[in-house]
Formats: sequence, C-alpha cells, structure tokens
Amino acid sequence: MTIDPRSSELETLPILPLRNSVVFPASVVPINVGRSRSVRLVEDLLGQDRPVVGIVSQRDSEIDEPGFGELFEVGTVARVVKVIRLGPSNYSVVLHGLSRLKMIQPSGLEPYMRAKVKRIHEDIERDAELDALGAGLREAMREVLTLMPSLPRETSGILDNVRESGALADLVASNLTLDQASVGDKQKILETFDAKARVRAVAQMVQRQLELLRVRKEVSTMVADEGKNQRESILRQQMRTIKEELGEGGEDDEIEELRERLRAAQLPEEASKIAKKQLVRLAGMQQQSAEFNVTRTYLEWLSDLPWSKTTPDKLDVEDCRRCLDEDHFGLEKVKKRIVEYIAVRKLRADKKGPILCFIGPPGVGKTSLGRSIARSMGRRYHRIALGGVRDEAEVRGHRRTYVGALPGRIIQGLKKVGTKNPVLVLDEIDKLGVDVMGDPSAALLEVLDPAQNGTFQDHYIDTPFDLSQVTFLATANNPDTIPEPLWDRLEVIEVPGYTRMEKRNIAREFLCPKQLSAHGLTDERLEWNDESIDVVIDSYTREAGVRGLEREIGAVCRHVTMRIAEGEDVQHLKATPELIEKVLGAPKYIPDLAERQSMPGVATGLAWTPSGGDVLFIEATKMSGKGSVLVTGNLKSVMQESASTAVSFVRSRSAQLGLDPEFLKTIDLHVHVPKGGTPKDGPSAGITMFTAVASLLLNAAVKKDVAMTGEITLRGTVLPVGGIKEKLLAAHRAGIKEVLVPARNERDLEDLPKDVRDQLKIHLVKRVDEVLKLVLEPPTPGAATDDEPSSSVPPPPP
Repeated sequence: MTIDPRSSELETLPILPLRNSVVFPASVVPINVGRSRSVRLVEDLLGQDRPVVGIVSQRDSEIDEPGFGELFEVGTVARVVKVIRLGPSNYSVVLHGLSRLKMIQPSGLEPYMRAKVKRIHEDIERDAELDALGAGLREAMREVLTLMPSLPRETSGILDNVRESGALADLVASNLTLDQASVGDKQKILETFDAKARVRAVAQMVQRQLELLRVRKEVSTMVADEGKNQRESILRQQMRTIKEELGEGGEDDEIEELRERLRAAQLPEEASKIAKKQLVRLAGMQQQSAEFNVTRTYLEWLSDLPWSKTTPDKLDVEDCRRCLDEDHFGLEKVKKRIVEYIAVRKLRADKKGPILCFIGPPGVGKTSLGRSIARSMGRRYHRIALGGVRDEAEVRGHRRTYVGALPGRIIQGLKKVGTKNPVLVLDEIDKLGVDVMGDPSAALLEVLDPAQNGTFQDHYIDTPFDLSQVTFLATANNPDTIPEPLWDRLEVIEVPGYTRMEKRNIAREFLCPKQLSAHGLTDERLEWNDESIDVVIDSYTREAGVRGLEREIGAVCRHVTMRIAEGEDVQHLKATPELIEKVLGAPKYIPDLAERQSMPGVATGLAWTPSGGDVLFIEATKMSGKGSVLVTGNLKSVMQESASTAVSFVRSRSAQLGLDPEFLKTIDLHVHVPKGGTPKDGPSAGITMFTAVASLLLNAAVKKDVAMTGEITLRGTVLPVGGIKEKLLAAHRAGIKEVLVPARNERDLEDLPKDVRDQLKIHLVKRVDEVLKLVLEPPTPGAATDDEPSSSVPPPPP
C-alpha cells in the first residue's frame, strides 16, 4: 500500500461512526442512521452533489455518542450514493467505499464529527506471488460457495470480475458475517495496507470457515436415519469435532472452567492425577446422566479446597497477650499457657504443635479463647460443633457412591475458611456419641495426631490432604466422657469457674456495657454499680461461668428499654436491689448456709460437676431397728461404697469415739444426700459421710461454716481427690469459712485465686482422726457414752 502523492495534503471530512460493522473500499453497503450527530451530518449532506464522508468503526459498540478516542484511526472514504428517509431522525444511507483513510487530527464534535484525514490508495502493481495468493483465495471462496447453496449464484461471477488480489481480499472480508469474522478481525484487515499480508489474513479466515463447512457436511450424513437419543449423542459429538477442528478443544465451557479452577488450585501430584482422570471421564458423559453431576460436584470440591493457600502467621507474643486481656478477664494460668504456645510456634519452623483442649464448666469462655488465639495469630477461625455427633462420616465424610455424599466437617470447614492453616475449634468434644454408624471419636484420632494428620484422607475426597498446618483447639465440659486414646492426644488446659470478685469485674467491664449497647441504652439512663451486680450474682445466678449473669443483666436492661418505648422519661436510673427484684422477681437462690440448721447428723461436703463445683449436704439419722444401714439420694455404686466405708470406720473406732461397740444392734442408720433428682457418684464424700454419722452418734453438731472433701480408707487414711479448685470456689461462693482437704492435695491450692485463699481457712488432713476436732461443736447435753474417749481422738469440748 502506498500513499498517493495527490493525497499528501490533508483534507477535512465529516466522520460518520459505525458500530458492529466495517466498510471496505469498493464495497457498496446500506446503513441505518439514527444517532443525533449522525442525523445532523446526513441532513447537512442532503442537496450536495456526490458528497464524500469518512466512515470509521467504533472500538466499543455500546457507546452511543463516541468521541475520537473511541474510534479506530483507520477507516474508509465513502461516497454517499443514496439517502432514504425512514422516519423522524431516522435515515437509510447507501455508501460506496472509495479508499482507505487515516485520521490525523480531530477538527470538532459538533454539530457532527469532523477530522483532518489522509487518503491511502491501493498500489496497483502486480507480481507473481500476489497473483498466486489471489488465485488461492478465489478457489477457496468458490469451494465455500459450493458448500453454502443459500448464497446468491451471482457471487461466483463477482469473484471472477475482480482481478486485483488486494481488492478481492477486501470484497471477501466485507461479505463475511459476524459469526465468521468479528468487527475486530475485519478492522485488522482494513488496517493491513500491504496487499500480500491482507490476502494471506483473509485466506486464513476463509480456510477456517471452509474446514468448518467440510466437518459439518461430514457429520450431517451420520444422522440421517437415527432415533432421537442417538441423534442427540451424534450432535454433541459434532460439536466436539467442530471445536477440535478449530483448535479450541473438545470440552465445553463448563469443563474448561473446571480445568482452569483445578490448575489455579495447585493440587499436589496425586490429587492432580485423580482430577485429570475424572475430567476425561466427565468430557465423555452426557449431561443428563446422574454420574455427570456426581463427577462434576467432586471436581468442584477438589478445585475449591485450599491445597496451597495460607495466611501469614502473626506470632507476636505481646500482641497475643494483649488480645487475650482484651477479650477475657482473669484466667491468668490459661493465658500464660496460650502465650507459651504462641512463643513455641514462633520459634519452631515445622509449625507442628500440641492439640490444646480447654476443659471447664459452661460459660467461662472456652470457645471465645479459640477466637482470641486466631485473632492474635492473624489466622482465620472456624468452629466445628461436635455435640451430639454420632456418625463417623461426619468427620471422615461419605464415599461418593452414596446419594448426596459430602466431605466431612473438617474438609467442609477448610473450604469455608479458604486457607490450609486456620484455627479450627472442635467444640464440645466430650459430647460425641457412639452409634451403629461408627465412632466419630475414633475418626478424630488421625485428625488430632500431629504425626499422622499430614496425610489425612477424607472418604469423599479420596486423596490425602495435609492438616499439619491447622491449629486444632478442643473444648469440653466433662473429661470423664472423652475416650482414653483421644485424651492421650490432647494437652489439657483447665479453665476454672470464676470467683465472685472476677464475676463482678467481668460484669462491670464487659457484660453491662455490652447489654446496655445491645438494648439502646447508655450509662446515663441506667447505671450499674458493684452492689447491684452482687445482688444479681448472689440471688439470681448459681453458676461457674457468666452466661446466666449476662442473661439477668439483659432482662433488667430490657425492662428499662420497654419503659422508654412506652414514653416514660427515664434519666439517671440506678439498678438498685429493689428495681432488680421488681424485674427479676423474688431471689431464686438463697445462700446455702442460710438453709442449714446446726444439728447433729448434718455435714457439708464439696462436689465436682461438669458445671463447676457445688456444695453437697450429707444427712444421717437413726431410728430403732436391728442394725441395717440405708443409703439414699440417687447415689451410684462408688458413693454407696463410700457410705458403707464411713459407717464401718465409725464402728471400728467406736471405743475411741466413746460409743458402745454394739450400738448398731438396736438402731438402724439412714444416710441421705438431698437433691435426689441428680445422680451422684465418686469417693470424695467419704470424710463428709464419716463426719455426719459420727456427729449423729455423738449428738454433736457440725459447724455451719465448715465444709470438707476427701476419700477415706478403712485404715483411716484421707486420700487425695480431684476438682479441688472448683470445689473451693463453690465453697467460697456459698460463704464457707473453713475447708478440710486431703494433705496430698496441697499442690492443687496453688491454682486457687489469691483472694479466695485469703478468705478461706484451709485445713490439710492426713488421717480421719484429725477431722472431728476441727469440725464438731460442743456436744448437746444428753449424749450417751459408755466409756471415756481415748486421747487418740480428742472429745468434743464439755
């Protein structure tokens, strides 16, 4: 292509923008004009003799009124042959392309586009190579015409009349439909000034169209006498064959999308082999088949799992301590262990660590500790509720052969968080069940073993997935229900109940502001002080945690909100004991000591429950009989044996206690533990039962403010028991002043908060002989004794 010397000077032409089409030189095309600028241009040309305009295509067809930046630089100089008015502001214009043009400088947008352009004329010199290229293009187009009988017959004659190869390429390109060549493809042809390069480009388009027509003709002969189902199958094969011939692959868009997602997921080698095999199978299936949906869902799961996605760890010890202090009050020993855990993770490169298990009563913040750890480490957090799970497939997933099969909760959680190193909290791990469907706790053994979870294999995914970078945390209330093999894999951190002072501080710093904000109140409308918080703690809650406390504070806030909503002007209202009793009703709990009466045969014990410690009363009475011993109170076997041991020990020490050795011949003993609706078990009530029976027989009352715990033997030894911290916290809540604990539990007292230790007088006892002199009041007059008591057990003061 050369520039005609005659066109070396620029000329100003009106510019008519086109969308969705390209006008070539020597072509005659009709176009519809309806845009305001274009209409003004056409109306301005009316009456002119053989007007000439510049035709330039838009880069984006969605723009209604384009500027010069939205137009291509190369277009066509065209003569307006005919203008037909179709309606108001709507014209049909017939254009005849003359030559190519190149826009050099815009001249204006209004009333219509004008620009300075340079005409580019065709070089009419011919050579052998160009003639050969033109002949090849002409033959290819003739074959296309034979495969497309719908085209007009005169088209073949037009091909013969055009002798210049460049003009022939323009003619062929202008007649290609948008399905065969896009606007961008045609514009590239228009911008190709070299005739040889242009003929080659058009020939490639025609050849591609010719191959498509050949394949279509071949496959069309295969469906002549086939049935409906066979016809659909062949047509799908036809589509795949066409795409293969075009070099676009044989899978449809959905399979290609899956392929790209799997490639982006960066699967390990074994998983990648499985995915490729399933993709090949999917490509050969019919979409209506059930197996197609099963395989597609499986591949989607593989592509969505975070095989290589991680979040950077933020292992700052000070930041971790700050996060824990912001979210939790107290729990210093627990926080210290978590900070140590973070420090070890910071120094160890393999990122493997122990599986922490928080054990404690409800409402003390076990689950929220996991959220704080995730926040301090900069990791994503996910909680898996295991309470009531009885199916092993909930952990390992179902095999894909089952209808509706899904991966287990571990894999589902990883998909949800989108990384392979989140913090996963296994909530209520002690409440897993066992059923005919399997034991989910056994399935967790592999998950929670750092030496094995690097190759965890879910039944649904059916390929190893690395869980070694996941930080697993577990929570539980009752350690007794956790299977031994699972317990062995856990590092237990006890989260004890809160003291009265800790509850007060938690309520003042966290719960009251939270509930005031949740109910649309401020401190100016409702004021909580320590006295009002203590009333709620003592009279309306009886728990180790603070859930019930938060619930009762919320009830008072709701009452005030209701009064404000009813139009009452509430300002500077204080949560007084009177207001609290008006809202919450009469006190639900009376202090345990207020229920007690100082009488022989009643002793106060301490018990451990999954909800924290509790105060336990042991009652003993006697009546005429023949020496039988009755034990009631919904006691299980171990506690019944403790009662029998206590009575036997009293009988064996009758002489030292000043009792008739035959005292049981004429009476029956009845030992009862109130709250019979609650099952009770364990050996720790041994010294309490001994004290109750001895108090009854000696007719000496037990001090009201003394409680005790410890297992006894027939030889009089006091053995250590568990749950000392929880039991002493319960004694402190109940107002107990003195506590007897086994001497061998002295090390457990270190975990007791200092304020509790300061307010309790703790006696460490080794032998049962030491108990009575610490707990008995002076005997009631009329106590029957046959012998003087020995010095080994001091008698009650006279």
